[in-house]
Amino acid sequence: MKHTLLSAVIAFMVAVASVTGVSQTPAPSTPAAAAPSAALLTQYCVTCHNARAKAGGLTLDPAELTQIDRHAETWERVIRKLQTGMMPPSGAPRPARAAIDGFITSLQSQIDRAATAKPFAGTPALHRLNRAEYSNAVRDLLTLDVDAASLLPPDDSAAGFDNIADVLGVSPALIEGYATAAAKISRLAVGDSSIGLDRVTYRSAGNLSQEDHLDGLPLGTRGGMIVRHTFPLNADYDLQIGPGRSGGIGAVVTARAQDIDVTIDGQPVDLQGKTQLRLPVEAGPHTIAVALVKRSHIDGADGVYDAPTRAPGISQITIAGPFNARGPGDTPSRRRLYVCTPKVVAEESSCAARILNTLATRAYRRPVPQSGPEMETLLEFYRTGRESGSFDSGIQRAVARVLVDPNFLFRFEREPAGVAPGTPFRLSDLELASRLSFFLWSSIPDDELRDAAVRGQLKNPAVLERQVRRLLADPRADALVSNFAGQWLFLRELKNVRPDSPDFDENLRRSFQQETELLFRTIVREDRPIIDLLDADFTFVDERLAKHYGMEGIHGSRVRRVSLAANDPRRGLLGQGSVLTVTSAANRTSPVVRGKWVLDNVLGMPPPQPPPGVETNLEKDAAQVKVTSLRQRLEMHRANAVCASCHKVMDPIGLSLENFDHVGKWRTTDGKTPIDAKAQLVDGTTLDGPLSLRRALLERSDVFATVATEKLLTYASGRAVQYQDMPAVRAIIRDAAREKYRFSSLVIGIVKSTPFQMRTKVEER
Repeated sequence: MKHTLLSAVIAFMVAVASVTGVSQTPAPSTPAAAAPSAALLTQYCVTCHNARAKAGGLTLDPAELTQIDRHAETWERVIRKLQTGMMPPSGAPRPARAAIDGFITSLQSQIDRAATAKPFAGTPALHRLNRAEYSNAVRDLLTLDVDAASLLPPDDSAAGFDNIADVLGVSPALIEGYATAAAKISRLAVGDSSIGLDRVTYRSAGNLSQEDHLDGLPLGTRGGMIVRHTFPLNADYDLQIGPGRSGGIGAVVTARAQDIDVTIDGQPVDLQGKTQLRLPVEAGPHTIAVALVKRSHIDGADGVYDAPTRAPGISQITIAGPFNARGPGDTPSRRRLYVCTPKVVAEESSCAARILNTLATRAYRRPVPQSGPEMETLLEFYRTGRESGSFDSGIQRAVARVLVDPNFLFRFEREPAGVAPGTPFRLSDLELASRLSFFLWSSIPDDELRDAAVRGQLKNPAVLERQVRRLLADPRADALVSNFAGQWLFLRELKNVRPDSPDFDENLRRSFQQETELLFRTIVREDRPIIDLLDADFTFVDERLAKHYGMEGIHGSRVRRVSLAANDPRRGLLGQGSVLTVTSAANRTSPVVRGKWVLDNVLGMPPPQPPPGVETNLEKDAAQVKVTSLRQRLEMHRANAVCASCHKVMDPIGLSLENFDHVGKWRTTDGKTPIDAKAQLVDGTTLDGPLSLRRALLERSDVFATVATEKLLTYASGRAVQYQDMPAVRAIIRDAAREKYRFSSLVIGIVKSTPFQMRTKVEER
């Protein structure tokens, strides 16, 4: 069977997208503005940016102000530099803020008016589903949770995200992975009785402290694990509980079976005095929770502890089986897949056709004709399986074929023959529905969205907006938290950090992750302004995180929402341990990395990479490290003119956050050296700590809203935002500003924009 699937999936290499679509969406209206001031440019900019000096590789000519649209890429760079206060440089004469804002507005107006006549849509490459999208698509197609990371090779990233079409290529390893995954998933979905014995081990993190209660586990317990496991058949399975290491000590201490609390879907399991037990389990997904009964921590009490500081924990859960299989059971995946059940052999063919047509329509994101080559291919796979086995065997083979079909694994957007090369055209409603669901859910459209597209209703802006709001309210929109925010805010990097700190362990890492994810989820769910990411008057903590932050009155493992005062340094992302830790070195803070993070993700001004040959290791000279502070070493580094141009922009931002150590704990000294958080931004704004930095960023909240929109548009369209997209971004921002940049206003603006609804026909070569 695997060979047959490999032959089918090789269609990747020859899959060609033809394209369809029709009308164009109107370009956004642009506010009128006065012509840009040539005098301002001459007085404050041309001194450095002329044909001779070419500071920063940029030459500005006042004469070009009459032809701004012809040099839009250059002027977009100018706009961003002025918006973020990066120009004129520190120490140079600077016009009043109102004059700069007026100049920016006039530049934008000229560029946007030109874009109205010639909208830019972009041409994303053929988009393959990445691993997260594949997992979610299988979940929604078959009601089956799969770990794509264990089945498929990792995806490449570009522009900060792993769903960028240009880098989602195809390799022999990927083709092999898809064929293997399809075979495994189809057997699980159907409940194939030929499934062999399997052994799966779930392990807890090595540095997870299990001294106290963990959220989600029964009260009266401590430590432990919760796993979600799909059992393939009604059968017997071996459940084995592994011992764990004590919190921070490293010695393995075994707990007695009678001290282990085990539940399956909340129902207690009697271990019968053993740590390994064979028990009957119904097929389908089940939640297994294992923890230790909380006992006294007195040395020797109950015979459980060797010493007061060496408490046992749970390191792993192993599940083996199936044994003595009793059938496929009534699983969510079978209920989703089997839209009919034949009562006699004569009904099998028609029922198989109905099952596979329903499945293919959902998987391919469009109606599949009941007769035609696509259905004939699937029915041929069904017939082959049925001849050698049962009705289920035939369905299983056909399901596997669907899962390797290019129409499932790629997001085709077809070009119409009647559109001239280089011309933007509107996507079909079905293609738009697919873009929308993969944007907000990282998954396939549901039946309601697809049916609306089939009826052509997504051309109606009111219907489209209703669908956007419905998708945002659905739990599947949590994909925006794990995939979009997880990459934009570097949360995915949190699992890789290994801080050298006695204050850090796996429990704190989890609390960091939850805090930031819950902040972003709250902004989505409550439709709050995106600016709350910088200045939320609340955060989410459990006792572990509260102690780390120095908050009082928080007890227990339950994460709860707490209010923050106006002057609390924990307000917003820049006070959260997740961001502060991923932007630090293993053994110290890094003002450079923190400054770079803010420039890139808040201000949209990523600094260039350091030039070749420049020493960036501030700890290279051990003798110097002993007698100087980090701030002093940075000042010496900036003394090099080659380094100064970038560091004078990054370092002040990072230095203002120095009260937070490398795991986000508040401090007033670094060793014996008092923290000096004073700095000055390039626009002259003085900083004296995180509160002043937050105020400075909030004064440019429109810049942050623009950056957030650019990141969302990149993620939504599957391609990097280009300078030609900026008129569309500004139109989104203008509309969203009326609603104080609420999250839904940004999303709806993106979904209604030209870059999202249209694409440009590829130029002929």
